[in-house]
Amino acid sequence: MKFTKMQGAGNDFVLVETNDTSRDWSPLAIAMCNRHYGIGADGLLLLLPSDVADFRMRIFNTDGSESNACGNGLRCLVKYFSDNGPTDSGARDISVETVAGVRTAEVDKVAGKVTKVKTDMGKPRLGENDIPVLIGREEGNMVDINSLITCSITVDGRDLSLGLVSMGNPHAVHFDQHPVPDFPLSSLGPKVEHHRILPKGANFEVARVLNREQIEARVWERGVGETLACGSGACAITVAARLHGYVDNRVDIRLPGGTLEVEWDGTGEVFLSGPAETVFNGEWPDRSF
Repeated sequence: MKFTKMQGAGNDFVLVETNDTSRDWSPLAIAMCNRHYGIGADGLLLLLPSDVADFRMRIFNTDGSESNACGNGLRCLVKYFSDNGPTDSGARDISVETVAGVRTAEVDKVAGKVTKVKTDMGKPRLGENDIPVLIGREEGNMVDINSLITCSITVDGRDLSLGLVSMGNPHAVHFDQHPVPDFPLSSLGPKVEHHRILPKGANFEVARVLNREQIEARVWERGVGETLACGSGACAITVAARLHGYVDNRVDIRLPGGTLEVEWDGTGEVFLSGPAETVFNGEWPDRSF
């Protein structure tokens, strides 16, 4: 099986181009993504044929679970598709079928290779059922701030205020006043991910607003653990920050693996821009191929 290793701001993936829509890809994702006995990655990306878009995207986490959305993975797939397709220079729109709906991306090319990818991540969803979350307003611990659902939980004696956003996958964003490298994400992350109020789990982001155009953040990804970057997480952070009134329409999200640029006008689609790089190509021993 031929594969391509790619990364976006340090969020790395194994990409496989395939027509196989019936295979159970979960065991392969677990094996290939293992950092000691496999290739090593945060997820397995599949590029599949589509009847409604240029191609179809699926992504599996390191634990074998399938994710509905992944901004960095989406950009990596778009770069791969564009680099291995037409060689015309300039910008081109590419459509991608995902579990969360059809997404579009704009690419800039130099000498036939993609240098920048800007993706439409869709509109954020803020309803209780969209996230979903199991708490009621009558309990007094959930409020709306400009349509953003916020709730307070206590984990290991630490009080966390969470802004809940769905970008096709659920996110819980906590804004902290202290530098995010000091936050105990490795211990609190899995407990927030599997908290009883989040029946399907959630990605957990801890963020600190530096100014109206910059936020520093770290991410604990559902089904993966801490990653160097998360595209949908950067979008969720921006949505929550803007609805709180912390930032303007365009924000740089500074993550351990690099910086992602997010744009949101407060009502429409969220747009994500950032790096996407090919690391290497290889072959995986797989009898089905």
